[in-house]
Amino acid sequence: MAAPALQQPSYLLANLKADWTNKPLHQRCHELSKIIDDYPAKELHAIFPWLVESVFGSLDGILSGWNLRFLQARSAEYNIAMDFLDPSGAMMKCVYKLQAEEYKYEFPVSYLPGPIKSSIHAGVLPDCPLFHNKIQFPTSGLLLLNPFEYYMFSFASSLIAPKNYPPGQHGSCSDSAYFVLVDTYLKYFLPTEGNVPPSPFSDPRGTVASPAPRSPSVPYVGYGGHSTSLLKRHITHQPSVNADPAAQEIWRSETLLQEPFTPSEEHVLVVRLLVKHLHAFSSSLKQESISSSPSAHSHSSPLEELKRVVVQRFVQQKLYVFLQHCFGHWPLDASFRAVLETWLSYIQPWRYTGEKNMQADVQNRTVPDKWASFVQENLLMYTKLFQGFLNRAMRTDLVNAKNALMVFRVSKVFVQPNLSEMIQKAEQLFLEPEHAILQRQNRVFLTPSHGGSFLSSRQPVGTDSVFKVKSHVYSLEGQDCQYNLMFGPDLRKNVLKLMQIIAQARQTAKRISDHSTEMAANNSFLSWFGVGSSDHNNTFTGGEMDDMGEGMRKTHEFLDKALDYLCQIFRLNAGQLSQLMDNVASVDDEGASKQLPDCIPSENGLVLTDLGRLQIINGLRRFEIEYHGDPELQPIRSYENAFLVRLMFQISSFINARFGDHMEALCSRQDLLGSIGRHYLSSSSKVAEQRWKSPVTRRMRDHPQRARLSLRVLASYRTLLILLLLYVLFALLSFGALSSTGLVLIVSFLYELLLNFFHKKLKTQ
Repeated sequence: MAAPALQQPSYLLANLKADWTNKPLHQRCHELSKIIDDYPAKELHAIFPWLVESVFGSLDGILSGWNLRFLQARSAEYNIAMDFLDPSGAMMKCVYKLQAEEYKYEFPVSYLPGPIKSSIHAGVLPDCPLFHNKIQFPTSGLLLLNPFEYYMFSFASSLIAPKNYPPGQHGSCSDSAYFVLVDTYLKYFLPTEGNVPPSPFSDPRGTVASPAPRSPSVPYVGYGGHSTSLLKRHITHQPSVNADPAAQEIWRSETLLQEPFTPSEEHVLVVRLLVKHLHAFSSSLKQESISSSPSAHSHSSPLEELKRVVVQRFVQQKLYVFLQHCFGHWPLDASFRAVLETWLSYIQPWRYTGEKNMQADVQNRTVPDKWASFVQENLLMYTKLFQGFLNRAMRTDLVNAKNALMVFRVSKVFVQPNLSEMIQKAEQLFLEPEHAILQRQNRVFLTPSHGGSFLSSRQPVGTDSVFKVKSHVYSLEGQDCQYNLMFGPDLRKNVLKLMQIIAQARQTAKRISDHSTEMAANNSFLSWFGVGSSDHNNTFTGGEMDDMGEGMRKTHEFLDKALDYLCQIFRLNAGQLSQLMDNVASVDDEGASKQLPDCIPSENGLVLTDLGRLQIINGLRRFEIEYHGDPELQPIRSYENAFLVRLMFQISSFINARFGDHMEALCSRQDLLGSIGRHYLSSSSKVAEQRWKSPVTRRMRDHPQRARLSLRVLASYRTLLILLLLYVLFALLSFGALSSTGLVLIVSFLYELLLNFFHKKLKTQ
């Protein structure tokens, strides 16, 4: 059937385009539903590509369509769009109506994902059965898709294609119409209970036309050659009158599964949704179908057979490459959590079985032995990706609570009882030499105690497990791969290194938490009366200090549990852990005496080394970030009055210019008056003294400092409030304005004198 571009102009299409922008969404959907019900497939064929583009947006991203990725449940148009695009809604009715007539639609190869597009341009058939029998070389640059495939391709492309959305459109990805629609389609076309609902429209032979037969050379299962003749017969999709109707329906499920995604946080969330549903879909396999006997398979429905192989066939290899790419290239920040949870969802299929006991706490529940085969067939998902996470974690700021949470999450998953034993057993099977397999196989077949006929073609269970593990590893990493044992000595060294970093980050978090608690207390209500810190470089409020302290407490809790779990996973004894903690304590003591990160001196000051950069990344050392300019010229703070700041600066400048020499002479005296003068007039020298805590240039160090008066404190709202309260108090005691001013000056002088005295006492201790 010719593509719609070759059809005569449609008056229906022209009318729809004319009214599309002038009518609200609910009216458009209502009219479209009526058109889909009333008009024949020939008319719908002409409007279908335009309708799909109007909903999902154009492939080049210029048209945004209905903005499903930003359409939230709180929007009035949300339910209208969801009803129209529901698997039982009007849009899918249109798809099925066109499917019955075997129409085809053109989809440009240039808008396919990069790997698929590159493969086609290179003249190589993509390793995805969905594209088989759709590509003829030399290619015309177009794919001819049936209506369902065209709809799903456009649906997937709307997630990948960059679009210029209006500003202000944002919200939670998991609540968007697109995300919910993906979940709805997965549950409908991959049901955990029952079969895929039949198509509502039929062709004259009694079944909806399915895609053309696949190439016989394309196996259904991922590896091992365990596919049965019945399964091969089901998935060829021959549109025969006598074909099993259930077999005719699963092609839609396969089409949905073979839609590829490219890495981004939003894409990863959709992939995780797919992984979780596929585990639930596979776990819904009927108990009588779980038997590995071929005779049992012969009585299974096509949907049951799809449940058996769906993860290995459609997901495993692509997801492994996908996650490896993300582990290696994703930024070292908290957004990696989406990738991490996708990985953890895949390696825990037992969480999605629907069993009530699976809702218990993760580390307290034992992984059932029946999942040992899954671990064996997905060994690299556990070991190779764990090593990738280990490399990331050692380069991540673990003082950050969100990063610490990710380390905690991984260790909490791998500490589940029986899981590490399963992984070790799978690694042992992979390392078993070929000659040992043959010898054991011969012994098994010559032993009558195993039962059954010696002529049976059934492989021994142990040999079959070895074959599965080796096939899995070699199919994903190649025959010449160098496998690194998860519980081997090399990885154990990296684990110990990570644990040391965790322990150091935990100590840093505790130190920051204690400091934040102290600073928050100093900036409490009492600080309004002058008791708090007078450090102008401290830009955190009391509330911010509380939040920082709470974040550090969470970090300490996450890292503390992560250390405990890692000790259990890799069986570290108390002596090894104690030695590790002692090493960390010695490093921490050294850091206390040398606060700066590791640096080397140069003519322009201190220069960070690679070790210093690593110390900063992991929060082990840091520079004191302070204001190095003239304190009088600091930006006006939120707690200061701008007019008074400028006025006090003018007055201070006048006094300093007029009496500067006298103030210098006063500060140079060694008696009590000199001490008082240095306290009030030498604030700039205090700043110069603080500068030595962080690297400074020689020019800054050599800059001369002069004694001067600073009246900026009088522009602070806190100071003004204290003065107001003191004047009110003295007024209540019947003091006049002049006498009240004198008393305020005396009280201030005595207060500063006491502060100066205690400061000297502390300095000499």
